Amino acid sequence: MLTKPDTSTTITLWNGQEVPRLGMGCWAIGGPFFAGDTPLGWGEVDDNESIAAINRAIDLGIRFFDTASNYGAGHSEEVLGQAIGNRADIVIATKFGFATNPETKQATGAFADPAFIRQSVETSLRRLKRERLDLLQFHINDFPLDQSDEVFDTLQVLRAEGKIDAFGWSTDFPDRAARHAGRPGFVSIQHTMNVFEPVPQMIDVVERNGLISINRGPLAMGLLTGKFTPDQAVGAKDVRGAALEWMVYFKDGRIAPEFAARLDAVRSLLASDGRTLTQGALAWLWARSPRTLPIPGFRTVAQVEENAGALEKGPLPGDVMAEIDAALARV
Repeated sequence: MLTKPDTSTTITLWNGQEVPRLGMGCWAIGGPFFAGDTPLGWGEVDDNESIAAINRAIDLGIRFFDTASNYGAGHSEEVLGQAIGNRADIVIATKFGFATNPETKQATGAFADPAFIRQSVETSLRRLKRERLDLLQFHINDFPLDQSDEVFDTLQVLRAEGKIDAFGWSTDFPDRAARHAGRPGFVSIQHTMNVFEPVPQMIDVVERNGLISINRGPLAMGLLTGKFTPDQAVGAKDVRGAALEWMVYFKDGRIAPEFAARLDAVRSLLASDGRTLTQGALAWLWARSPRTLPIPGFRTVAQVEENAGALEKGPLPGDVMAEIDAALARV
């Protein structure tokens, strides 16, 4: 893998604002929601702790928060709105595409027609207490490429109307990322990326087009925190215990053995120079490309403090990156 030397822990956004190259992912603070009996959230939450954690992140310099209209059936957006409101110095990214019922906490389908997009925008504006959405992302990962033009045509109209400042796609498919990269207002791709999934093709699209790489799953859904033992199971309302096709890091609510072996191979390397394992995983992303903006999840003040602490150490050095590549190749 080709790594690029980079010592920066800031990035300039599409609006000219320079922010720390670390956001906070707000899926978990939405609390439980479901598709039938299948959990889609991360378990029960304490809203007071969530708000305290958001405020602590802001105190530590974090200026980018990522959520979605369906997280907690809208509760994540509501908590962010309560904590942040219309502060101009804070950038909030949200997503659309999956409908939910706030009363039953049930997912009700996936939609991408213009009327749904407009309705979703108005709902997100109300919940977030914003006058305009800073970044609106299409949330349907594998939406058919040939049908996506109408979606982004609609987003361009909404941008012209002043409803949104910029837009992007939350997708793991490089061809989908490339399809709309030249559109005015298309500024970002949100995609899975971590030390176990370096996604070089996606990073190539991002760098060639000057996009921002918003990294979901930067800690492999908690695996790269080192806080789970092989025999430790997640809670009953935790998505990591669900039998979902894309749930690769955990199986039956426990660490997948093949990923446990990979973690053991790189644990000491990620924890170099006094970093925690979590901080090393974030530092790996910063070293991988100057365009990366990881968004680790959080539910507590302590998690925010550990995540933000990675900024003090900066990206991993090139020699450590090379050792990590070699260690994973041996596994």
